[in-house]
Amino acid sequence: MTVYFIGAGPGAPDLITLRGAELLRRCPVCLYAGSLVPAEMLALCPSNAELVNTARMPLEEIVERMVAADTAGHDVARLHSGDPSLYSAVAEQQRLLHQRGVETVIVPGVPAFAAAAASLGTELTVPGVGQSLLITRVSTLSTDMPPGETLAELASTGVTLALHLAAHRAGDIVAALVPHYGADCPTATVAFASRDDEQIVRCHLDELPQALASAGIVRTAVIFVGRVLDSDPIATDSYLYSQARVGKLRGTAAPHLGPDNPS
Repeated sequence: MTVYFIGAGPGAPDLITLRGAELLRRCPVCLYAGSLVPAEMLALCPSNAELVNTARMPLEEIVERMVAADTAGHDVARLHSGDPSLYSAVAEQQRLLHQRGVETVIVPGVPAFAAAAASLGTELTVPGVGQSLLITRVSTLSTDMPPGETLAELASTGVTLALHLAAHRAGDIVAALVPHYGADCPTATVAFASRDDEQIVRCHLDELPQALASAGIVRTAVIFVGRVLDSDPIATDSYLYSQARVGKLRGTAAPHLGPDNPS
């Protein structure tokens, strides 16, 4: 039997992947984070499925429930918000399950930063402005940042930032980033991306603490920082659709090309 770690996506019930939805439909046991996973998504589970809300359960108890299901011959859907590859605490669950001989499979989901960018209606990699996205967070009492990954150190690159789990530390964000990005650098914060209670706050970097406080945003948000967020950035058009590239390809038997495979 198998435990499937399924990315539930950013919040909207219809943003789960087809693969994730199919697994939910056939797994007789589903463990989910009740504080983050929308209840509507559980409607995909079999009518007689065992549903376990893990919001108030310690790690050991969660693992024991999955091991018990595996021992009984049941596949398990372990439903996590967003994508399991980012800030999901999947690694420690996998380690303990593997020690008990339980097979695991990760099923990707739509990450929060992608849903937030869609809500903003923007591309995060603008030619001539920014071609990199750095996904990070800030230190907290429960999870410190490793050496070399403090926000001030990462900010020295100047690339576009996507800050998770950081809305409650807006003052610290400004202090760390202003020397590298400038007080007038645009920011865009999306709280509860894709959900009915989604909020979007745009402001300059030095205005961030007051803007988030006024909106009441303290959690479940992605904060973007970078010049790609300018309303009309001075950019260079992509070569992908340029006349030079199209002209080069005309009259030739070109391979399949697309955004992921430019010439």
